[in-house]
Amino acid sequence: MATAKKTTRKPNAAFMKPLTPSATLAAVIGSAPLPRTEVTKKIWEYIKANNLQDPANKRNINADAKLLPLFGKEQVSMFELTKIVSGHLS
Repeated sequence: MATAKKTTRKPNAAFMKPLTPSATLAAVIGSAPLPRTEVTKKIWEYIKANNLQDPANKRNINADAKLLPLFGKEQVSMFELTKIVSGHLS
């Protein structure tokens, strides 16, 4: 029986490159350039800290005063979140 070699996965350089958030996104996560992975992590920390997940459907995120300008609507799904955030990074 052959055993598979274990290889350590290298992080994708594109995900690790620090990106600058727009003013709208900076209001939520701060203005320091961050890798895309950290941006997502900080947004989720904000959502959980402010109890913004819809209690009836945890896949939906309710916008508060800071997230409304970012989302452009009252509620988004967690699957839309990545696309929305990508438009606010440069």
